[in-house]
Amino acid sequence: MPASWREHSTSDSDSWTPRQRGPAVSPDEVADTARPSAAPESSSADPATAIPARDLAIEARNLRKQFGDTAAVSDVSFEVASGSIVALLGPNGAGKTTTVNMLCTLLKPDGGHAQVAGHDVSTDPAAVRRSIMLTGQFAALDESLSGRENLILFGRLLGLSKSAAKQRANELLEMFSLSDAAKKRVGQYSGGMRRRIDIACGLVGSPKVVFLDEPTTGLDPRSRSDVWTLVEQLRDNGVSVLLTTQYLEEADMLADRIVVIDKGTVIADGTADQLKAAIGKSYCEVTPARATDVDRLRVALRDLMDADASTESSMVSIPAPDGPQTLVEVLRRAEAADIALSDVAMRRPSLDEVFLVLTDPDRDHPSGDSAVQQR
Repeated sequence: MPASWREHSTSDSDSWTPRQRGPAVSPDEVADTARPSAAPESSSADPATAIPARDLAIEARNLRKQFGDTAAVSDVSFEVASGSIVALLGPNGAGKTTTVNMLCTLLKPDGGHAQVAGHDVSTDPAAVRRSIMLTGQFAALDESLSGRENLILFGRLLGLSKSAAKQRANELLEMFSLSDAAKKRVGQYSGGMRRRIDIACGLVGSPKVVFLDEPTTGLDPRSRSDVWTLVEQLRDNGVSVLLTTQYLEEADMLADRIVVIDKGTVIADGTADQLKAAIGKSYCEVTPARATDVDRLRVALRDLMDADASTESSMVSIPAPDGPQTLVEVLRRAEAADIALSDVAMRRPSLDEVFLVLTDPDRDHPSGDSAVQQR
């Protein structure tokens, strides 16, 4: 199945077919089609919803999906506020893809309910499809056409007139810094350029909600940074984004909130800072000015160190549950032992460390009603 699709059928049935690769055609050969009319907006009136329904781009409540005897998703509930970026994280097999497929109407939930852009995914799937864009890990483009021709082709498939499709293509080429490569065949694009033109094609129809599945997989650091900038621009323009990624740094940099799924259920939901504060502990990292003093420094700080702390590094890491107070005590002891220090720093846990703690199979997931919901 192509990595990127946009709904282009006027049918309201639950059955539909994504865009398939076919022979190369000129955009002008695409027959004029009527633009589907937008379905009336619906709203959720659930009084328990933390965010008013009119401000929600995505609302999932107790979603369930079974494949034979396997419960791929057993209980998933979360929200995406309009104009925000939410990262959906979890180990392989956690239920992320199944959840996204239900929200995109590729799969019908076996239980629970969900609304996307104000439309119910089960009862009004066609309206959902008209409101969203989904792009996968690999660009789904006609490589024999230029970047501009691909954009025009998508516009024509969505019912735009020739002139409107060309105008929209030019707008997106400029927005995505691809104007200079507009006439070049997509097959000659770099990985980062292909990713940008793929996302641009998904925005031809001005979707309200964008689903990005591993958008920077296989890209070099500079191209990844370019895609990050584009995702932030989407949010700045009022587009809501649900992001799945294997790069936790990416989620840390981009997401307004992070939802962690494991074994088919949500186990944590909060901002990156909230997750770090609730799960991980800060450390005070101390480096002596002379490497030969590291053993003496460990002796001076031994009762503050973790029992399993590494003894091979030239740096000493001390748990700092009291924050600055721990730092003051470290400095006092180093001075008392006449040990000069070259660097002292407080380090918060990384999102990678938080993720490992949350998804530890031996860890219980307590329930709570705090800002960071751990389930």
